[in-house]
Amino acid sequence: MIYNNLIYLVVVIFILATNSIPDTPLLGAWFTSLFFLLKAAFFFLLVTFTYGRNRIKQAADYFSAEQKLSIVAIISLAIDVYFLDCQYFFAMLPGAHSLPVLTSLAGILLFFFYLCLIWYGARKSYGQVFGRRHSGFAFIKSNLKNNIPIILPWLTLSLLADTLLLLPFPLVKNFFQSTWGEPLFFLVFFILLAVAFPEIIRRLWGCRSMEQGPVRSQIEDFCNRQGLKYADILVWPLFEGLVLTAGVMGLIRRFRYILFTPALLRNLTVEEVDAVMAHEIGHVKRYHLQLYMVLLLGFSLIAQLGSYLFMYVLLKSDHFYELSAFMGKKTDVVLIFVSTFALLLLLIFYFRFVFGFFMRNFERQADLHAMESMGTSLGIVNALEKVAWLSGDIRELPSWHHFGIAQRVTFLNRCERDRTLIARHHRKVYGALLIYFFVLAGTGFTLWKMPDDLLQRAPLDHLNSLYMEKTTQEPNNPLWYQLLGDLQQGRKFYAESVASYEKGLRISPNHPEILNNLAWVLLTADDPQIADPEKALMLAREAAAAKPAAYILDTLALAYWQNGFPARARQAEKQAIAADPENSEYYQKQLKKFTSSAGSE
Repeated sequence: MIYNNLIYLVVVIFILATNSIPDTPLLGAWFTSLFFLLKAAFFFLLVTFTYGRNRIKQAADYFSAEQKLSIVAIISLAIDVYFLDCQYFFAMLPGAHSLPVLTSLAGILLFFFYLCLIWYGARKSYGQVFGRRHSGFAFIKSNLKNNIPIILPWLTLSLLADTLLLLPFPLVKNFFQSTWGEPLFFLVFFILLAVAFPEIIRRLWGCRSMEQGPVRSQIEDFCNRQGLKYADILVWPLFEGLVLTAGVMGLIRRFRYILFTPALLRNLTVEEVDAVMAHEIGHVKRYHLQLYMVLLLGFSLIAQLGSYLFMYVLLKSDHFYELSAFMGKKTDVVLIFVSTFALLLLLIFYFRFVFGFFMRNFERQADLHAMESMGTSLGIVNALEKVAWLSGDIRELPSWHHFGIAQRVTFLNRCERDRTLIARHHRKVYGALLIYFFVLAGTGFTLWKMPDDLLQRAPLDHLNSLYMEKTTQEPNNPLWYQLLGDLQQGRKFYAESVASYEKGLRISPNHPEILNNLAWVLLTADDPQIADPEKALMLAREAAAAKPAAYILDTLALAYWQNGFPARARQAEKQAIAADPENSEYYQKQLKKFTSSAGSE
């Protein structure tokens, strides 16, 4: 259940972090509030129906219902974000402008509001299944303590980053604005936080040190024989301690804890407890905890590259602009919405298939370690079979993050008969990891080599293709050559720009816009092979004679000045001021430049 909650909260954080805050909400505050209240009421009715009429008879039913309702809660939050523009209202919170994380935190609290509705409606079913009844408030508090640790790393890092950006140190701001600044910061502090985080989780989960006695002594002796260093052995009161499970957390000895639920200790024999302990030691020996961190951080790298490439393809697609026009939204708004949805699918795919693949096979490696440590698979097989039976006959129940218990037992039995399967499985895992690391290296190299202005290029590439297509469809229309030349000029493709303008002039030799724009390129291009002030002066004179607009007169003034006629330049600039007094500030600056220059007619 913890793994599922991790995925849910990652999805929620992703939705909130990738959505932009709109300038104005789609609906007013009153309609937004009304719609939200009606939706929340419908959600609670769904919760009540799901847990009503004794539909929940065993633990598997309870967890299945909670999983389905949690997915509905994510969908409900997505409606709040994308259609009710809740982040627009959250941004009005005090301090949200200085600390953007507060806006996302408000969104997460909204998601927890939906979860609280689930927990409140589920408390009676929980009491029937697990044999302990809670008041609504106490049950909600208990679930919050189990789930809050999942978001604490993100919250801590985001709050720290926002706080550092408030400091009056330019170097800090420049660091975060650099390409690798923010990712490097999150990487370093994520690792530091992950090292010390088990201590926080231990307290929030209400774990207590296992009392001295035969069971603890047995576990301690086994860990000593296996060479495992740890901080403490804890009793884990997960779901009233009635869930049969164990775990290990912590990257280093100082903060490494071994966890057992009371139900597991009560129902397993000495040999079976040793086998379970060997399984957990297998995770430590195979560095699975460290590899999980790599897999989590690897997704951020893959998602970053995926988002860039996806948005680039979108911006070059005619269908994207047609969709924007159909929705009546700005292209940047539609771009964020579509790309967020695509990345959400990527996230689900990554955790379900990539992360899930490694988790399932890491568990199998841990099972094999238990088998090899004990000399036989009997202990771990018996423990698994007992857990399956006591948990409500879940032997055949599939799981995205573990192989089903039947699958695990079958594989262990096969390995008992053919020990070569053990080495084959390890080769499979490490081969997959090697491929994954190659993918990460390729992703990092691609991001490093990717142009910073890739997304700015995409719409320009789209326009370039559009204008080229138009010149083919309407070869005698000078407008498309003008627009194509303007586009190439803005991208500093001066040779292509000149070629486009000249094609337009062959169609319409006296076209003032094309004459002026070509003159401007010849005057301002930083390529000496393109710059030609004398030709530019001739073109600017023709353009001004055909259309004495202010911007054309400004081009003529610059042409006079570059050809050594400052007095004529000043005269043309004064005419530009008279023709367009609203933009006189720019033309006055030009006039001042021409006045301060030395020279004679």
